[in-house]
Amino acid sequence: MEHGKIGVIDIGSNTVRLVIYEHTKERGLDEIQNIKTVARLRTFLDDSMIMAEEGIRRLEEILQSFNEILADFAVTNVYTTATAAVRQASNQQEIISRMEQATGLTIDVLSEEEEAYFGFLAVVHSIPAESGVTIDIGGGSTEITFFQNKKLQHTHSFPFGAVSLKQQFIEEDRLTAANQKKLEAFVTEQFASLPWLQGLGLPVIGIGGSARNVAQIDQEEKHYPISGVHQYQMKPGDLIRMSDRFQGKTLQDMKQVEGLSSDRADIILLAIEVFRILLKTVQANEFIFSRKGLREGIMINAIRQQDEQVFDKHDVFRHSYEELVAEFGVNKEHSEFMKATAVGLYLKCCDLGFFQCNPQDEELIARAASLFSLGEYIDQDGASEHTFYLLANRSIDGLFHKDRVRLALVASYKNKELFSRYAKDFGDWFSDEEIKKYRDFGRLLKFVYALNVSKRQVAREIELVQTPNGFELHVGASGNSMAEEYHAGRQKKHLENFIGQDVLLVFRRLAQSGKEVQR
Repeated sequence: MEHGKIGVIDIGSNTVRLVIYEHTKERGLDEIQNIKTVARLRTFLDDSMIMAEEGIRRLEEILQSFNEILADFAVTNVYTTATAAVRQASNQQEIISRMEQATGLTIDVLSEEEEAYFGFLAVVHSIPAESGVTIDIGGGSTEITFFQNKKLQHTHSFPFGAVSLKQQFIEEDRLTAANQKKLEAFVTEQFASLPWLQGLGLPVIGIGGSARNVAQIDQEEKHYPISGVHQYQMKPGDLIRMSDRFQGKTLQDMKQVEGLSSDRADIILLAIEVFRILLKTVQANEFIFSRKGLREGIMINAIRQQDEQVFDKHDVFRHSYEELVAEFGVNKEHSEFMKATAVGLYLKCCDLGFFQCNPQDEELIARAASLFSLGEYIDQDGASEHTFYLLANRSIDGLFHKDRVRLALVASYKNKELFSRYAKDFGDWFSDEEIKKYRDFGRLLKFVYALNVSKRQVAREIELVQTPNGFELHVGASGNSMAEEYHAGRQKKHLENFIGQDVLLVFRRLAQSGKEVQR
């Protein structure tokens, strides 16, 4: 588990998917291959819940194909799981036995509670929400959990999913107005059976392919300026408008919708209705999307059995930060210098009245300082552009999209012109006051970076002081600070821009004892 590739095969009611992961201590959990095929196993269950021979053969063909891929990637450690379609099949044991004989893969049929738990586990280790309701709509079942302060409170599995709802409510390739009312009444009644679900006022977090597709459709419609659906946020009104927009559309109509996968065109409206009704039941004011679900939960569970400290659900960002550090070769000593110096200077600026201090801004400064100019790994000259693009568009656990852009704006600061170019696509995300604040934070980091330009951490004592004649920044250096003096002199204009006055730089050499050396 510590080093090597692990395969997870997820046999669902709608799709069968193979994901190959690699886990290392340095890089964490990396997804290196993700392949799915639409099987619609739920449609092969008859009224007696016996899976037809056609469905069993279809599953065998898919698993044989996956075996070849696993061999090509030299993967020998494989978790093979099945959910509702196999779980509900009355000939379940026959299916399991035949798959093991034909493919050598041992299928673990997850209970309803296990399926819900693994989804919850992935969410709390990748999304910053402390409390919420998760929903994972599969083809034949829908898993709901309620967690509070990152602790699981309740789970429930409903015996309906997007494919089974299609069989029940879709006529002639469309959801008619009459059947939409029947669907709403049915789902509302199902959710009403859980007293703990009513009126929680917490965010709903969508897991799985149908949820991802809803997010992608919304992003296309809004011309969303950054990529990725993980931790994307929608409002209840967005779902209502989407439901109204697609009401009565045929399968051919749905296949033309931007952002919608063609293999979900016939079931997406059913999923939208379920999401919409759940938000109404919970009285949620937000719908959040998680790209991580059952498969990631299985992996997290397996890894944590060996080392509980690997994943920290209470500090989700830290794990993503460590992955970034490893992937982009961040100098850890320099990163720690940037963080400590920037936070210290920020707090002093708060004392002097240049910023209004608050924990959220201090945290932003610390994170941006730790990743400042990350894009140097790609190209020194284009470091600012690469830093902004990477941080704004990369999925970072623990950061909603707005927080990700804040981080990117501050950590990529080079000059006012480039900052304005990056910020212009997000004019309705932030107020003018916020934009000015993030620009000033970037200026502070740009100056701090100059104080360690040689990456030797020679600037040991840094203090901004107000004198009768203005401001002075005193730097006690533990070694030769020629490079730092030169670059700090060039970059102090960034400090002066938000202070509004000239700043005199005063460097002094410290002896090893820490006492000043006279020059």
